[in-house]
Amino acid sequence: MSRLPVTLSVTVLAALLLAGCMADEHQDIKQWMQEASKNIKGRIPPLPEIKPFPIVSYDASDLMDPFNSLRIETGKKGEGSGLRPDLDRYKEPLEAYPLEALKMVGVVHEKGRISAMVLADKMVHTVRIGNYMGQNFGKVVGITDTEIQLKELVQDQDSEWVERATSLQLQEQETKK
Repeated sequence: MSRLPVTLSVTVLAALLLAGCMADEHQDIKQWMQEASKNIKGRIPPLPEIKPFPIVSYDASDLMDPFNSLRIETGKKGEGSGLRPDLDRYKEPLEAYPLEALKMVGVVHEKGRISAMVLADKMVHTVRIGNYMGQNFGKVVGITDTEIQLKELVQDQDSEWVERATSLQLQEQETKK
């Protein structure tokens, strides 16, 4: 029994010695932290005020749902007038260009027939009545010495195909002196 108090006293003495040593162990780090933080003055700005968004009521109970399958209209395009372009027809080279990009540069009278010369992308093409040109299914219906007359098929606001008369005027070249 005498051994228990001695062991207890040795344990208590060792704990006190360790506690005394530990108190000074980090003293240099604590002193460095105090010196380094003397001149630091930090300030965190306050968070911005959250502005509430105005509540807007959306009342669409009397409107049709845009995702409703009844909204889809099928088979309506171009049925009214009976006009429609021939999409199976072979496209002619001048149909690749908008009409604004084409220039009439001359005419040729040959054996009672008239042909127009059209400049497209630095190439000259010969056009006769019945040829197509432009991107709106334009068919050449007349050629004079000063213009090419066309009938184009375009869609109106109701998606109906309608004919539109247009022309391509002769572009006079300036001669260099």
